[in-house]
Amino acid sequence: MNQPKINEWEEGWDFLQKGITKVKRIIEGLPEPRLSSEERILLYTTVYNLSSSRPINHSARLYDKYKEVLEEYISSSVLPSLREKHDEFMLRELMKRWANHKAMVMLLSKIFHFLDRYYVLGRVLPPLNAVGLACFRDLVYRELKGEVRDAVITLIDREREGEQIDRALLKNVLDFFVEIGMGQMVDYENDFEDYMLKDSASYYSRKASNWIVEDSCPDYMLKVEQCLEKERDRVSHYLHSSSEQKLVEKVQNELLVVFSTQLLEKEHSGCRALLRDDKVEDLSRMYRLFHEIPNGLEPIANIFKQHVTAEVTALVQQAEDEADNKVDQYHAFRPAFILIPIAHGIDQVLVRIRKVEELFNKCMAYVNECFANHSLFSKAVKEAFGGGELLASLFDHILKKGVVEKSSDEAIEGTLDKSLDTADPMERGVTIATDVEFPDWLILDTIQKTHDPNPRGKTIKSFFRAFH
Repeated sequence: MNQPKINEWEEGWDFLQKGITKVKRIIEGLPEPRLSSEERILLYTTVYNLSSSRPINHSARLYDKYKEVLEEYISSSVLPSLREKHDEFMLRELMKRWANHKAMVMLLSKIFHFLDRYYVLGRVLPPLNAVGLACFRDLVYRELKGEVRDAVITLIDREREGEQIDRALLKNVLDFFVEIGMGQMVDYENDFEDYMLKDSASYYSRKASNWIVEDSCPDYMLKVEQCLEKERDRVSHYLHSSSEQKLVEKVQNELLVVFSTQLLEKEHSGCRALLRDDKVEDLSRMYRLFHEIPNGLEPIANIFKQHVTAEVTALVQQAEDEADNKVDQYHAFRPAFILIPIAHGIDQVLVRIRKVEELFNKCMAYVNECFANHSLFSKAVKEAFGGGELLASLFDHILKKGVVEKSSDEAIEGTLDKSLDTADPMERGVTIATDVEFPDWLILDTIQKTHDPNPRGKTIKSFFRAFH
C-alpha cells in the first residue's frame, strides 16, 4: 500500500476506504492479512493531512464519514445476519456481531484518532468510540431489543424448570444491555429488568397456586427456600447484581406474602402443628423465610403466643383441678380436722412450679433455637405466662385449698395456739379464711427457707423474678 497524494479529498478518502475495507474483512474473519504497522501509520497520516489541509479543512467530512462507514456496515452485514436467526441462535449471533463491532470501532478510532485529539475536543462533540457504540445502539439494539429480551427470559424460565442452559451466553447478553447504555443502567432496567421481574412474578404465582394446595407447610417452605437460593445463584452467574434484591422481593411476595395466612394456618402442618410436634428444623426455616419480609414475623409470633398461652392455661387448670380433688378427698377422710398443714400445699406448689418452669424453659428454647432470640417471641412468652401474676395466682389457689375449712371459733383458736407453739415454721404457716391472699414474697420466702435450690442451681425465687 503506497501513500497517495492527498491534495484533494477524493484521493485521500479513496485511500482510507481501501484501508477500511481491509479492516472489515479482517473483522469478518475473511482471508486477509492483518494491518501492518506501516499501513496503520499511512492511514493515520492520511487522516492527519485531510484534517489539517489548507485552505479547506476536511475534519467535519471525515467525522461524518466515520459514522457513515459504521452505519453502512451494520445495515449491509450485521442486521441481515441477525434478522434471519431467532431465539438462542439469534443471541449467539448478536454477541458475535457486538464483539466484531467493538473491535472495528477500536481499530477505526485509532486510524481517525487525530479527529478525537483536535476536532472533537474543540467542538465538544461525542468522541469516536461513543459514535461507534451509538450506531449499533440506534440501528441494532432499538430494532431487536424486544426479541433479545424475550429470548433471554425464555431461557431463564427453562432453567427454572430444570433445563441446562448456556449461562455464559446469558451473562454476555445481559452485559450487552449494560454496555449499550454507555455507563447508565437505564436500558438494562427499562428494556430487560422490568420485564424479567414481571415474568418472574407470574412464574412463581403459578407455582405457588399449585404448591399451596399440594404440599404440606414444611414441604412448601423447603421449595421456597430452594427457589430463593437458585434466584440468588442466577444473579451471581448472569444477572446484574443490582437485580438481586428486586428479584428476591418478587419471589418472596408471590411465594410467601400472598399465601402467608394459608401457609401458616394449614390444619395438619401449619405453624401450630409444627409447635405441637416440636418440629424445630421446620420452625427455624419458617423464621428464616419470614424474617426477611417486612412484618413477616408478626403472624408467627401471634400463633406462638396463642400456643404458649394454651399450654399455660392447660397446666394451670390441671393444677387447680388436682388441688380441688385433694381437698375433697382429705375432708372425706378427716372431717373432724379444721386445718391442713400448709406444708402439704407447699409441696404441691413446688411440684407445679417445676412444671411451670419446665414449660417456660421449653418455650424459651423455641425462642433461642428456632426464632434467633427475636424480641417478638420473647415478649410472646412473657405475655403468655402473665408475668408473676400467673405464679402468684397458682400458688394462692393451691395453698388456700390445702389449709382452709369452716369451723367454730373455739376450734380455730385452739388450732392457732397449737400452730404457734410448734418449732417447725412450716406448721405455723396457716390461714383461716378462703379469701385470704398469700403474698408472693411470703410464699417464695417460705419455700426458699425450707427447700434447696433446684439441681440446675436456679432458685424458685429467681425463676419467679425472671418474669418481671
